[in-house]
Amino acid sequence: MAAKEELQDEVPRCEFIHAHPETIKAVEENMPAEEELYALSELFKIFADSTRIRILYVLLEHEMCVCDLAQLLNMTQSAISHQLRILKQSRLVKFRREGKTIFYSLLDEHVHSILSQGMEHITESKNP
Repeated sequence: MAAKEELQDEVPRCEFIHAHPETIKAVEENMPAEEELYALSELFKIFADSTRIRILYVLLEHEMCVCDLAQLLNMTQSAISHQLRILKQSRLVKFRREGKTIFYSLLDEHVHSILSQGMEHITESKNP
């Protein structure tokens, strides 16, 4: 029975190996450059950390300072600052200064879109 279960997990493949040159050429012409694909993979790595996702979701609702983020997420200011630095370097958040306080917010609508589409995808997957 274990062998049967393993077969169900396998990815289906062609039984006869043959290429489709026209399809391959059309796709090759539209593929982004390797550097762009690498940059995209690096961006998605940023979303692989649940702490950063939590911070982004908070900032989706309202701009906040490090103190407020730390209290809300029950983390140290140092830990929040570290994650904000990564998010800022990845061009996902921006900041503004008001006196001695720094407020963080999402950089632009693209970040909102990425989060919304990701959430839509996972909730859609739960309810087929």
